[in-house]
Amino acid sequence: MNISRRKFNSSLALGAGGATLMGATAFALSKNKKRKEGKLGIALVGLGGYSTHQLAPALEETEHCYLAGIVTGTPEKERIWASRYNIPAENIYNYQNFDTIAENPSIDVVYVVLPNSMHADFSIRAAKAGKHVICEKPMAISVEECDAIIKACKDAGVKLGMGYRLHSEPYTKEVKKYAKEKTFGHIRYIAADAGYHSGSYPNQWRLNKALSGGGALMNMGVYAIQSIIYGTGENPISVAAQEYSTRPTYFKQTDETITAQFEFESGTVGNIMTSHNIRANRLFASCENGWFELDPASTYIPLAGRTSRGTLNFPQESQQKLQMDDFAKHVLFDAPNIAPGEMGRRDMVIVEAIYESIALGGQKIPLKFPNGYGL
Repeated sequence: MNISRRKFNSSLALGAGGATLMGATAFALSKNKKRKEGKLGIALVGLGGYSTHQLAPALEETEHCYLAGIVTGTPEKERIWASRYNIPAENIYNYQNFDTIAENPSIDVVYVVLPNSMHADFSIRAAKAGKHVICEKPMAISVEECDAIIKACKDAGVKLGMGYRLHSEPYTKEVKKYAKEKTFGHIRYIAADAGYHSGSYPNQWRLNKALSGGGALMNMGVYAIQSIIYGTGENPISVAAQEYSTRPTYFKQTDETITAQFEFESGTVGNIMTSHNIRANRLFASCENGWFELDPASTYIPLAGRTSRGTLNFPQESQQKLQMDDFAKHVLFDAPNIAPGEMGRRDMVIVEAIYESIALGGQKIPLKFPNGYGL
């Protein structure tokens, strides 16, 4: 986080031109008033690397929403972000006064971008404040918490979406089309790998189970689970899993590497691998009449894909821009919610089943979802 802050400060110094905070705030009032018309105001809760380098820049490009406010526990970030993004003082909150956001009509959506264990608390508080909610993945650290978020949003009459950016991304949408239309016939086998090498940063919050709720599975594993589901267009009916650790002194509290095998009602067999110690980023499906793959399949940078019939080629836009605009269109125009809370809950059901299977020595765990649930 310190490295990210230094990089952010450096780029700010180059672009701010020495503008005073007072001048920036005055400009902010004018600019926000102009941009607010016809757009949803989004407040980012948590200003770590993802908000700093992905979400905030994307919100400068979005058509139906914009960065209206921030919530942070770091006063230094308040000053930096206010200047960089022209955010008025009345739209800047900390974790203690967050609930007063209910009184701010310029903020329509709260995007929760905090450590996993804080997702439920701030999503529920945002809903009670009357704000629509986008929650980063994983939705929470338990199915029980997912249920509480969904109930809070339903009770408050607000919309709930997951921060599943890939559902708005063109290569992923093409894969979903293959699954729906059976472009290559029945999918016999599907595999997804998602992981990275975490290096040597033992104090990061992702290695603290109290904050993360788990390791690679709760982080990169969600991408792999998502991939085999939208790659088949089906929810799995069972899972069996195994855990491996080659750096037990480093991964003291959280899982390092997990593999899992899935069965689908259609007869498709699936496999995932997720890790905080292995670089991997691929989706592959072997079908009755050919195959398709994405490699990379879940990075922020442009994805790439090919099939047994040729190479895929789609224009590239910010995945986060597309994702947030899709949610804004759901709120503004009643467009489909392509990543609803039920999808996040389903994935947490699968995560819990994988951990249960590991605890039982790799035993197969049945999975049951209502017809079409989360698809």
